[in-house]
Amino acid sequence: MKVLVTGHKGYIGTVLVPMLLAKGYQVFGIDTDLFEQCTFGDGLPEIPDIRKDVRDVEASDLEGCEAVLHLAGLSNDPLGNLNPDLTYAINHQASVKLAKLCKEVGITRYIFSSSCSNYGAGGTDWLTEESPFNPVTPYGMSKVRVEQEVSQLADDNFSPTFLRNATAYGVSPRLRFDLVLNNLVAWAFTTGRIYIKSDGTPWRPIVHIEDISRAFIAVLEAPRELVHNQSFNVGRNEDNYQIRQLAEIVGEVVPNCQIEYAKDGGPDKRCYRVDCSKITEVLPEFKPQWNAKKGAKELYDVYQKVGLTLEEFEGEKYQRIAHIKYLINGQRLDTNLRWLV
Repeated sequence: MKVLVTGHKGYIGTVLVPMLLAKGYQVFGIDTDLFEQCTFGDGLPEIPDIRKDVRDVEASDLEGCEAVLHLAGLSNDPLGNLNPDLTYAINHQASVKLAKLCKEVGITRYIFSSSCSNYGAGGTDWLTEESPFNPVTPYGMSKVRVEQEVSQLADDNFSPTFLRNATAYGVSPRLRFDLVLNNLVAWAFTTGRIYIKSDGTPWRPIVHIEDISRAFIAVLEAPRELVHNQSFNVGRNEDNYQIRQLAEIVGEVVPNCQIEYAKDGGPDKRCYRVDCSKITEVLPEFKPQWNAKKGAKELYDVYQKVGLTLEEFEGEKYQRIAHIKYLINGQRLDTNLRWLV
């Protein structure tokens, strides 16, 4: 089977692609590669691809594909807040357009990388796929809009599935340091401080990017009737943590460090505990293999190996929004995030 992965050069895509190849899939990619200068550690997997903005995808780009795994988009809240209209254009409108193109050319399976950010200010109650949306950022709202609009396209010939990923963590060739566990381990390793930017009370479900990839593969291989027009929270129930609990886990892994709270850190409106029972019940082939402590150890070992510095992960090389601003200031990108050179 030939599958298209959009965003195949991103944080999750660079991990998902080798796992698809190992399963025998023929994999094709589309990515504008905004972070081509930000490769962490080993190189990226090489597959046939097109360097193209997801906003510009055409029907001809989808030729021969039998399924689309759609990951491409602006990947976090700070980037989303930089220009909310741009977030909606890329994350929302382009995703809906892609779904319509898939339906037009006869691609039946469309698996969308959604987010538990859909729940936003969800409080402390357990949230299932039937819980109300309550996004608090343009990023979260963009994911909600895609789910609402693409679900209306579902019919006998077009079958979308929405994977609401918990907050991701784990090592990748395109590592992100804005994610909570990745960030806490980086601060601990480089400074001896486990630096918390909120008051530590918000709840957050977390999931390793390899396990997110396993969820994509499980949906791809599932009988259509099990996943047709369905949403799934991706993670494990036992991996819901308050931020301060994650900090304590990091303290158990990284020696000689202490927890420090930002002086202006208050409660984070983004607070949600997510019930992931549905995916394990409907898709028993989905078997997560990571937990927070194992993930923190993986991150710590890799940070040691490469000699990560504070200046790197908080600077323009690896911080997503700082790198985008660097490219715009250097006239490599325009303000609509399109390449100039």
